[in-house]
Amino acid sequence: MQKILIVEDDIELNQGISYSLEREGYLVISAHSLKEARRLFWQECADLVLLDVNLPDGEGFALCRWMKEQKEIPVIFLTARDMEEDALNGYETGADDYVTKPFSMKILLKKMNVILKRADTGARNIYDDGFLKIDFDMAKMEAGGTECAVTPTEFRMLRLFTDNAGQLLTYSVLLEQLWDCDGQFVDRHTLAVNVNRLRGKIEDEKHKYISNVYGMGYQWLK
Repeated sequence: MQKILIVEDDIELNQGISYSLEREGYLVISAHSLKEARRLFWQECADLVLLDVNLPDGEGFALCRWMKEQKEIPVIFLTARDMEEDALNGYETGADDYVTKPFSMKILLKKMNVILKRADTGARNIYDDGFLKIDFDMAKMEAGGTECAVTPTEFRMLRLFTDNAGQLLTYSVLLEQLWDCDGQFVDRHTLAVNVNRLRGKIEDEKHKYISNVYGMGYQWLK
């Protein structure tokens, strides 16, 4: 049974999330402060953490960074802070996802399922559909059995696409996640060039992965 640590100081919300997760078969541990969360982090050995940003004794960003320094554990932020800079800050601390309140419990459960499945693959982060194989830990990629040279930007792009398969990633989200976080500022044309270059490496007549949603962004089809 997978164990979830919920770090949320709103007692009613904490209990509501706990109830929903327990109905899905998860074992739940609750904390209401950074101090309590740090104690439970070592005591309970959770498989995933749901973390609020605003806590009585500090910000969840610091806790996320601290937990990631101790060991690799999936973290999803659940917060009312919906500013882009907050979301980017969350990802920069190592979070696997950033969900703003109010949120759909069904969508949260789906996100948790995807992240936990990825964590269950062990130390290696691998995407493999039989034609395209991406080893994110070893920074290697094969398409149709042939190894392809991939740039760091293309690997970040592949991670972003595969983590959000089926979802539309807008131009602004892609630009922020792939370049702005490094202090590099590029335009939509540069994004299109990089996407087209990547498509040339991973696609053929029978295998299509990236769809251009005209005027909006891109979508990973698999």
